[in-house]
Amino acid sequence: MRIQKLIIPMAVSAASLALSGNVMAETWKMALGDAAGGTQYELGTTFANLVEEKTEGEVTIDLFPNGQLGSEQDTINNASMGLLDLSVLAINNITPFSPTVGVMTLPYVIQGPEDARTLTQGGIGAELTQNTIRDAGVRILGWAYSGCRRLTNSAKPVATPADLEGLVIRVPKNEIMIAAYQAWGINPNPLAWSETFTALQQGVVDGQDNPYITIDAMKFYEVQDYVTDSCYVFSMEPLIISEGKFQSLSPEMQELVLEAGQEATDHSYEYLLETEASIKERLVEEHGMEITQPANDEQEWIELATGIWPEFYDSIGGKEKLDEVLASLGRDPAPAE
Repeated sequence: MRIQKLIIPMAVSAASLALSGNVMAETWKMALGDAAGGTQYELGTTFANLVEEKTEGEVTIDLFPNGQLGSEQDTINNASMGLLDLSVLAINNITPFSPTVGVMTLPYVIQGPEDARTLTQGGIGAELTQNTIRDAGVRILGWAYSGCRRLTNSAKPVATPADLEGLVIRVPKNEIMIAAYQAWGINPNPLAWSETFTALQQGVVDGQDNPYITIDAMKFYEVQDYVTDSCYVFSMEPLIISEGKFQSLSPEMQELVLEAGQEATDHSYEYLLETEASIKERLVEEHGMEITQPANDEQEWIELATGIWPEFYDSIGGKEKLDEVLASLGRDPAPAE
């Protein structure tokens, strides 16, 4: 029996060695744009735990939240050059590198968690993964589902686009999201994510938009008083790996990493469904935020913002690509240019 106890760990170690590409122990670095406590962190820690478990501890992953390893767009560059292993970042920050991903950020295309899961887990998601490999040198392994982006501000309740007058709103450096606000009648301020809290705190900008989970994790309630319960973009954060890193792995290890990404994605979806309502309640009851419903079921917001769709048909792969996305969601084709 003592001999068996000695042999079994050796066999496990040998299997793990084969999985990790002939390296006994590796530590990978994962960048996160958000602070601990949000959906990026939840996805990242779940994935890291799964990989460590599946490799019997031969591969561990260190997480660096809150933009410690640079801006989210910086992490794409670094991953594509092989300087970073993994990153979890907002989908809008991939769009400048792989424009077809922009179909996921067109306003009011994705209107809830089920739409997001349908697109990312089907043929559209698989195609976008291949496009990001081709265009950006990174591979999407999984998705964090964060929820609808809600407008927050420190000045007043906002129910209609006209209520935005006089407000300075921070948006990501993303052409589609900038165009949406311009359609609503204002020019937003495209600030880097790492600068957002300070800009809100100092009054450089009055507001921003992000899901309830992110508002809570980033403690925006300390510098924002009002929330508009809007849903112009559904926020998703892909988990990416350097394609060079992925290709350096053994086939067994590649399969393991893909499995861990899928399991972490499934967990993220359930995590959103289980936590968003309680977070929304806490923002009101514990932190004093005031939530305003968009007027007329958001119809004016929708009409103006979807009017920008034709401007981006070319960059997302043509109107037919958007029509394919809408059809997969059971919706009518997009308007002609």
